[in-house]
Amino acid sequence: MRTVLSVSLPEPLAAELSRLARETGRSKGDIVKESVSQYLWDARFRTVRRQLIRRAKRAGMVTEDDVFRAVS
Repeated sequence: MRTVLSVSLPEPLAAELSRLARETGRSKGDIVKESVSQYLWDARFRTVRRQLIRRAKRAGMVTEDDVFRAVS
């Protein structure tokens, strides 16, 4: 299933997107899909990273040496 999304871009961003599409031979839609996918992956990664940092601090792991000792 697909969903169509209409997005309004400021002119400089739209021009940059068009330029990149021309230079790479890709469609603007493909570039936007890849960008959204990467953004969502990064957001999930940051969320998991924050959770793991909190858990590590509660376990007394603050430095890389602490982590190394815990996994060695």
